[in-house]
Amino acid sequence: MNKQKLYYHWIIGVALVLLLNSAFSFLHIGVDLTEDKRYTLTASSLDYVKNISTPLELTVYLEGEMPMGFKRLASAAENIATAYNRISNGNFSIKFEKPGEGLSDSLKAVLYDSLQKIGIHPTNVKAQGDDQDQLQETLIFPGAVLSSPTGQIGIDFIEGQNSMDGLTALNNAASQMEYKITKAIKVLTRDTFPLIGYLTGNDEPLDYSVYDLIENVVKKEYRFSILPIDSISFIPADFQIILINQPHQSFKEQQKLMIDQYIMHGGKVIWALDYLFASMDSLQKSNGSFVAFDMGLNLDDQLFKYGVRINRDLVQDLESDQVPSIVGNMGGKPQIQLLPWPYAPLVRDRGYHPISRNLDKVLTSFPQSIDTVSVKGVSTAVLLSSSEYGRKLPTPVLVEWKSIKSEGDLKDFTTAHIPTAVLLEGNFSSAYKNRISGEQASVWMKNTGSQFLEAANTSTEMIVISDGDIFLNPVSDSDGPLAMGSNRYTRIQYANKEFLKNCLFYLSDGKELLASRAKNFQLRLLNKEILKEDKSIWRWINLLGPLLLPLLISFLVKFYRKRKYSSPLL
Repeated sequence: MNKQKLYYHWIIGVALVLLLNSAFSFLHIGVDLTEDKRYTLTASSLDYVKNISTPLELTVYLEGEMPMGFKRLASAAENIATAYNRISNGNFSIKFEKPGEGLSDSLKAVLYDSLQKIGIHPTNVKAQGDDQDQLQETLIFPGAVLSSPTGQIGIDFIEGQNSMDGLTALNNAASQMEYKITKAIKVLTRDTFPLIGYLTGNDEPLDYSVYDLIENVVKKEYRFSILPIDSISFIPADFQIILINQPHQSFKEQQKLMIDQYIMHGGKVIWALDYLFASMDSLQKSNGSFVAFDMGLNLDDQLFKYGVRINRDLVQDLESDQVPSIVGNMGGKPQIQLLPWPYAPLVRDRGYHPISRNLDKVLTSFPQSIDTVSVKGVSTAVLLSSSEYGRKLPTPVLVEWKSIKSEGDLKDFTTAHIPTAVLLEGNFSSAYKNRISGEQASVWMKNTGSQFLEAANTSTEMIVISDGDIFLNPVSDSDGPLAMGSNRYTRIQYANKEFLKNCLFYLSDGKELLASRAKNFQLRLLNKEILKEDKSIWRWINLLGPLLLPLLISFLVKFYRKRKYSSPLL
């Protein structure tokens, strides 16, 4: 082959590579060979994103030097944003920023405060060097801001993962990246915001204990209104969801009828109920023990008709939160230590439902067990349940500080996965079917303008939770209202807020998009002990491998050519 032909071949080869590279940049052909399909977007997300008509920009605050786990989180955000940019015909873009870079300390403080106000909380990451001697601290904002011409919304990538270890939290955050970004798009581009009603009239809390629920959850993504049930003749259909949150007084039949007919006309309800009167305040005010008694809410028949039964018992679990306990006395002063409190189970999802899958633990306080009842046309799914080491204490039950008095008591914690939160879906039958006379039905029609229904005219959903404290936030004397699901002593924050957000999103207008929460990335870790023992070997391999490999290839090529062209003629 002469030099001219070789020159032409080089030109043709380079041109072909450039042509193919350009073509594939438009075709975006790829095959996801990962076992957990981490690079495959769900169909519901794709269908929604391709209809975006408003320019959106995602500003991700994961830039600069940071641990590898956060870099992988930034890479996951970039991969999703790149796909969304292509699917939406350029209406979705992404940029990366390091918060506060180039700003003075005062302006940095203003920026950091504004990021926290929109829900992006900083994480102080301590990275340990290879010499195991020095710790480097870095303040990282693991989140992003999605902006449109009309507003913006914050996305906290690791919300709902706070009490997990770092690697697990970041891995779960990467698996939930698609859902969180898509949900933010949905919320930011809504034409109308669903209306959430907070039912009052049965001594539901309306103090600082519901500050986080109302101000930081509901009002940020929905319209909100107090719904005084005794001041209205029926619950308007304008309310897409009503929240019945820790009532303390018995429900009257007229109130129950109004809730029932709201459900029959397609309304959705979140019930957060305490059937037994038991609280930490009662224990602290007593002499170390009290008897938990029935609240008498008068809801058994109604909930049973819909498909659930809340039992008169208390659920204890060895996997629980910690509270200060007196463990001894020294010098006339009590010695206080944080110890597990079995009446505060840390519950989680065991059935892989999109609402609660991949969530951190959810903090409860004196929950009761729930049984599901077979009802025609209604399906059930357990959202939260105890660990493998739980037990039920039937009433009447004596609540004591030291409910576990000996190692023998630990043998009683053998009941696994006791349900504490259940989702019901389907066409419900009225709890007042065959209980309302024709005359009463006519009065209902006259007062409400809607027909009394013995069965739901459309499929709907409700969520029943056997703990009235699950959506309440502790209040500190020095700091005011804390986040819901927080331990006021350790300040560990569990996933109560994220669980409530998912419940509201599922019941309002995000049911299809929640499918992306079912993703689960397998965490594959290297054996740290073996890696530590063989560290020197792998360092030499990484150092010499790139140098020796070209030399080896060159030697093999020369050996092959010498053998081929120096062989004797036959």
